Amino acid sequence: RSRRRAVGNRRGQIHHDPGKPQHDPPPNGTMAALPRPSTLLLHFQGLGTADNTLIRIMICRSEIDMLDIRECFRLRYEKSLYNMIKDDTSGDYKRTLLELCGGDDDDLILLILSFPQLQLRPTVRPAADFDPAADAQALRKAMKGFGTDEDAIIEIIAKRSNAQRQEIRQAFKSLLGRDLMKDLKSELSKNLERLIIGLMLTPAEFDAKMMRKAMEGAGTDEHALIEILVTRSNEEIQAMCAAYENAYKKSLEAAIQSDTSGHFCRILVSLVQGAREVGPADMERANEDAQELADACNADSDDMEMKFMSILCTRSFPHLRKVFQEFVKCSNKDIEQIIKKEMSGDVKNAFYAIVRSVKNQPSYFADRLYKAMKGLGTDDRALIRIMVSRSEIDLFNIRKEFKETHDASLHEFIQGDTSGDYRKTLLVLCGGED
Repeated sequence: RSRRRAVGNRRGQIHHDPGKPQHDPPPNGTMAALPRPSTLLLHFQGLGTADNTLIRIMICRSEIDMLDIRECFRLRYEKSLYNMIKDDTSGDYKRTLLELCGGDDDDLILLILSFPQLQLRPTVRPAADFDPAADAQALRKAMKGFGTDEDAIIEIIAKRSNAQRQEIRQAFKSLLGRDLMKDLKSELSKNLERLIIGLMLTPAEFDAKMMRKAMEGAGTDEHALIEILVTRSNEEIQAMCAAYENAYKKSLEAAIQSDTSGHFCRILVSLVQGAREVGPADMERANEDAQELADACNADSDDMEMKFMSILCTRSFPHLRKVFQEFVKCSNKDIEQIIKKEMSGDVKNAFYAIVRSVKNQPSYFADRLYKAMKGLGTDDRALIRIMVSRSEIDLFNIRKEFKETHDASLHEFIQGDTSGDYRKTLLVLCGGED
């Protein structure tokens, strides 16, 4: 959504002539409430159209947030507002409404997909004037004797990059002859311990541990397996596989095969190879891939899932962006709609995660964080996993997407859903209030 705003200052469709007076803004600088897409749909349903309501909404929102309304309408009802107007009205009245609408949603999808990749922004950066020996001594002091100085531990570990933490870990052993990880585990507990230890592990060690946790015990956390394998680069996956085998004396691929089954297992095995193509889109091949995906939508479910896997699990992300553009032209539908409508279970979740990550990975993570904290209880494992793994990559972007999508900041959610030193550490990683 933030990228679409780059096209203009507003997400309305009508732009003011500078020489003409503009409408007064809402009082106190607040935005007017966004009309629910259901309001529009109700006035198209059945015999006849509630023209007064249709006219009122189309006029009053055309200069404010018509793009948002169109997008919400399409996602919720799998219908194009443009096509609903086209089918339910006629003549010059129809032409005027279509001008206010601003275009078909196929154009909107192509516009979204055509934007270049976001500049990724972390919330944790390497500390200036870094001294691993001084940090190692300060950590020992924080854990020595009666009681533990959690604030000192948080101040050092949460405000250093992962590479710097590895230097501290080595300095701690060289200077003091002690294992920093063991000392931290003995001094901390519960979620704070899990979070701090997660920060101290290398990214490969941390991902391997998270994969192990997702598969150990009676149940399997399929969402965690999908999230990690879909969003990591080839190099990160290969490093994770090596760390997993080193720590657990079993290949990650074998662990996946023993814990999952069917098409879902095959998708994960494909992803865990860390062999996704790299490089820009191949235009001719993108057309062919899009057509194959469109044709597969008419095949039986097994053939459809295998064809989707062969393309979505192997092509580069820039190439898939182009494939999704061409898919709209081939099928007149967004690929997200097809996946949600035609597939189910873990297979649907895996393909949906790939599509979301290709389109806007920070937005995908923002939704994962929201689901981890909404409602009663908190999925602390998911919260820790995302905050640790993304803090040095794109957590600032994730924060921005979270705020825009859920009308509340990530900082607010963490503040309300966690407590104590655990909350304090998460808020340091979050990087501040939006």
